[in-house]
Amino acid sequence: MCIFCDLRTAPSATPSAPPASPRAQPVWSARRAFVLAGAAAAALPAAAQVNVGQSSALRKLVPAGELEGAAQQQYAQMMGEASGQKALLPASHPQVQRLRRMAQRIIPHTPAWNARATQWKWEVNLIQSPQINAFCMPGGKIAFYTGILDKLKLSDDEAAMIMGHEMAHALREHARERMAKSGATNFGLRLGAQLLGLGDLGNVAANLGTQLLSLKFSREDETEADLVGLELAARAAYQPQASVSLWEKMTAASGGAGPGFLSTHPSGPNRIRELQTNVPKVQGLYEAARRG
Repeated sequence: MCIFCDLRTAPSATPSAPPASPRAQPVWSARRAFVLAGAAAAALPAAAQVNVGQSSALRKLVPAGELEGAAQQQYAQMMGEASGQKALLPASHPQVQRLRRMAQRIIPHTPAWNARATQWKWEVNLIQSPQINAFCMPGGKIAFYTGILDKLKLSDDEAAMIMGHEMAHALREHARERMAKSGATNFGLRLGAQLLGLGDLGNVAANLGTQLLSLKFSREDETEADLVGLELAARAAYQPQASVSLWEKMTAASGGAGPGFLSTHPSGPNRIRELQTNVPKVQGLYEAARRG
C-alpha cells in the first residue's frame, strides 16, 4: 500500500462531531447503508479534466469515519515506532520541509474530489529508510521513505506526482472500496452485525489498521490514482510531464519488476502511455496555476 505526510504548520481543524445517535438508530443505519450501496455513485468534479469514472457505491458499506479513525491510530503507532528508532526525521529537516510545502500546495485542490478532505487532519512525515515507498492512509495520513527520494533522485515535480497519486488513493477511497469488496476480511459482516445490535466493533477496530498496511490496490485503482494525482499536481503548478519521467525512473529502478512500492504500483509501457495521453488534458491547468 502507498504511504505519505506530517502535519502542516497550521493543520485544519476537524469540525465538531455530531451528537451521538439514539440507541434505536443502528437498524435504520444498517438498512440505509445497503440502500446507499445500490444508489448511483457521486458525480466527478465538474471541472475535472481526467476521466476516471465514478467511485463504487459499495464503499458505503464500510463507514468512512471508522476507517479513518483506525488509520489515524495505525499511523500514530508507526510514527511512534519510527521515532523510537530515531528514523523519523524532524520538522527542521530540509526534505521534510520540502514535502510539507508540496502538501500545502496540493491540499487546497483535494475537496473537489472528496468533500471529507476538508475535515481531515493532514499529516506528512519522512522516515529514514532505504525502501522505495510512500503512502497516504484514509484521512490524509502521508509518509515518504527517504529511499524513494534519494535512490530515484526525484525533482520536486516528480515527488509531487507521487504525493498526488497517494492522496488520490485516499480521496477516491480505494481502501474503503477494497475492504467492502474483499472476502479476505470479515469487516463488513462484523460491522453489519454491530449495526444490527448483534455484536461489537472493538475487535474490528483493533485489526483494521494492520489490514490497511497489507492492502493492495487493483490495477484500475492504480490507473485512477495516477490520473487524479496528475490533475491534483497540475493544479498545484507542478509540471505534468514529470509524471512520465517519474515512471520511467521507476521502471528503470525495478528492472521491469521489483519489491516494495513497485510491487503494488505496476510500471511499464502501458502506464507511461496512459500518462502521456493525459498530460495534454491537464497542461492548461498547470499553465494557469503557474500564472497564479
